[in-house]
Amino acid sequence: MSCELTQEQIDRVVDFHGHWCPGLAIGLRAGEWALREMGRAEDEEIVALVETDMCAVDAIQVLTGCTFGKGNLIHLDHGKTAFTFFRRRDGKSARLVFDGQRLGGGLNEHYLELTRKMLAGEASPEEETEIKAYREDWARRIMAADLEEAFQVKKAGPLPKKARIMASLVCEACGEPTMESRTHRLGGRVLCRPCFQEEERRV
Repeated sequence: MSCELTQEQIDRVVDFHGHWCPGLAIGLRAGEWALREMGRAEDEEIVALVETDMCAVDAIQVLTGCTFGKGNLIHLDHGKTAFTFFRRRDGKSARLVFDGQRLGGGLNEHYLELTRKMLAGEASPEEETEIKAYREDWARRIMAADLEEAFQVKKAGPLPKKARIMASLVCEACGEPTMESRTHRLGGRVLCRPCFQEEERRV
């Protein structure tokens, strides 16, 4: 079953993100799965845990209603195109892992080299055209794929705790208020993370 999102939903995601790309297509399909299986977040009912900070996360925010500000969008810096969704009321959960090879595409060596050249400003007009055509075709294939083909659906880890409002402590180096759970003690002083890291570099 190819993508069942409406054009209005897709357009809203593209407007939010700023451009169309394969990474956004991945997020659209992951968000589509979450809507189909769990619904859209009303406040903090749905939780999304993302293991990447690439384009896909913008689509997940827009479609699912999970956001950093509400505390129900959690980023783990694992560098994996993987997305876990939880529904608090009944404990339903699943971890989706995108596997481009299952769709016969992904970041092959030729495409990676062309992308490197483009980012360095070294790609010829012909190479830039080739990159654009490849990206458009790859995004099209992602949007046309069955969700079960695009993602491996795996068992999720434990449900994250609800976001908590914590007291702020004043960093004794820079004087800026900092969430208590993000402070460190060094030499009897309360320090924010940047000041703590700076002090460690000096030691």
